[in-house]
Amino acid sequence: MKKIDLEHIIRACGDITHQNEFILIGSQSILGSVANPHRDLLVSMEADIYPLQAPDLADRIDGVIGEGSRFHDLFGYYAQGVGPETAVLPKSWLDRVHRIQNENTHGCVAYCLDPRDLFLSKAHAGRDKDREFCIRMLHQGYVQPSELIDLVAQMPISVEEQDRLLTRIRRWQKETSEFGADSTLSKG
Repeated sequence: MKKIDLEHIIRACGDITHQNEFILIGSQSILGSVANPHRDLLVSMEADIYPLQAPDLADRIDGVIGEGSRFHDLFGYYAQGVGPETAVLPKSWLDRVHRIQNENTHGCVAYCLDPRDLFLSKAHAGRDKDREFCIRMLHQGYVQPSELIDLVAQMPISVEEQDRLLTRIRRWQKETSEFGADSTLSKG
């Protein structure tokens, strides 16, 4: 997905919901904070999004421009209407969001997760695709392990889960040093 594609999704979400502010929580929120993210971070064709003031309207987004919709078929990308509970984020995440708002969004604004919060959300989920995404973020220098470790205490999870998250971050940091800039991350 390109930023212009994301702007199109934001604009369409505004038209569908009659809302002006959205939260973008998925991997494509990297487009709000990094000017030219590494291409490996842009492979997803979906934007996880919900209206800030009316999260219950996310179902409308899914129904009109979600996966398998005419919008998806026509443009090759889509929005997934999600809710605030979809991502586990540090308590102060909203203080660090990055805005996408311009002519292409028709005045609608998407608050995109800061790379640190995006990383922690994905690291907590811990899926294979999240692991590769997070390792790429570390390798490209979009996040610093020391800052991530400091934020783990703000994650609304148990102490045991925080310990597992810290272990995961340290392991992924080590894995980051094991591949070169041009190598692939698909090894286990």
